[in-house]
Amino acid sequence: MNRRPLVIAAATVGVLATAAFALPNLPPNPVTDTIDNKVHKEKGKRFASAADAPKREKAPFALPSWIPKDATDVRIRVRTTGEARLIRFTLGATPLDGPQCGASTPKPVGNPELHAKWWPGGSLRDGARSECRGTHQYQVVVRGKRVYAWTDGTPGTGSRDGAPALRAHG
Repeated sequence: MNRRPLVIAAATVGVLATAAFALPNLPPNPVTDTIDNKVHKEKGKRFASAADAPKREKAPFALPSWIPKDATDVRIRVRTTGEARLIRFTLGATPLDGPQCGASTPKPVGNPELHAKWWPGGSLRDGARSECRGTHQYQVVVRGKRVYAWTDGTPGTGSRDGAPALRAHG
């Protein structure tokens, strides 16, 4: 009996499994981007400033309106099969007006299971506040000038449910 096809199949599975685990720690390139998109169903982008991000609300990498336009080193990671996203940015001169949900009680937002080596390990739940403006509700944590925000796709009070989004200051 010829075992060569079995050995080749086992080796292929081993290489793909290793690549899936190593992928979040590899530098972006066309190969890792393709595998990342196909295996993890995720995509990521980096912008020098928030002003460089897409402006259309429905664009995959569009930022929520409450992020100051002078924020820098903006990184965003999105789930390609849903609405989950991670966002990290550094505040510029414009302060972040405190996360707010108006008079409504925020819905629980889960931790999206996205892979980003720039996302801090451990839990960011301590000090997280809900931000309901816009299409999605986010959890927001400020650590010095660095801001972390995430959503699992929970609708906010913005355009999706017909309520007007509140305007950000600055």
